[in-house]
Amino acid sequence: MKVVETIDEMRQLRSKLAEPVGFVPTMGYLHDGHLALVKQARAENPSVVVSIFVNPTQFGPQEDFTSYPRDIPRDLTMLEKVKTDVVFMPLVAEMYPSQFNSWVEVSKVTERLEGAVRPGHFRGVTTVVAKLFNIVQPTKAYFGQKDAQQAIVIRKMVTDLNMNLEVVTCPTVREPDGLAMSSRNTYLKPKERQAAVVLYQSLKLAQQLYLEGEKDAGRIRQAMIDLVKKQPLAEKIDYVSIADAETLEELDEIKPPAMVSLAVKIGKPRLIDNVVLE
Repeated sequence: MKVVETIDEMRQLRSKLAEPVGFVPTMGYLHDGHLALVKQARAENPSVVVSIFVNPTQFGPQEDFTSYPRDIPRDLTMLEKVKTDVVFMPLVAEMYPSQFNSWVEVSKVTERLEGAVRPGHFRGVTTVVAKLFNIVQPTKAYFGQKDAQQAIVIRKMVTDLNMNLEVVTCPTVREPDGLAMSSRNTYLKPKERQAAVVLYQSLKLAQQLYLEGEKDAGRIRQAMIDLVKKQPLAEKIDYVSIADAETLEELDEIKPPAMVSLAVKIGKPRLIDNVVLE
């Protein structure tokens, strides 16, 4: 496994990699969800590149950029075990040199859900991912369903800008009690960690109501909100959404595929999760 920190080094290595190349962009502090993406990339490509870069431009002024968990030695050990070929770990100054003034923006689908709550977030995501795609030149790029809106936005960017790669979305990896794996779960105190399962429980409730024949999205949304509110440590619900799985427009009547998603603050961290009703 080779570890490189500069764009020039990455490009030199890229020219020597066997095709096709699978790519997994991460912000580090890896968990089994990340490793599942790397394993799928490994299974489908002779070469695998993983990036570790905590991207400052996708964090808002009141968000956790400086305190975002980091542990590079641990990450590299984990990536070596799953047979990663190249780890690209650029510095902020390498990705955003002085006088940097170019941005990639996807409209409409970024204006809902996470985009509505976190203004500017997706501009940072799409810009850094476009830069990483340009540097790594992957054949396939792998993203997790937990960050479903992010995957939808990136797929739209790739389509609209005629980027020559395939975006692969992999299933959410969960803890035994259903909590979606996330680097931010490390912020949870023990009681908050137990309370956090309410996100998954509310999604399961939505699935159950839908399978029992309920098609009124408003009724299911309200049932989810009522369930979350029963959890005393759920301090704030940012949104509960039932939307078209491609456009993310909210639905009155459920027509599959529909994405059910929510964002809830539990203690310090803000957690997100989703399921798709087929």
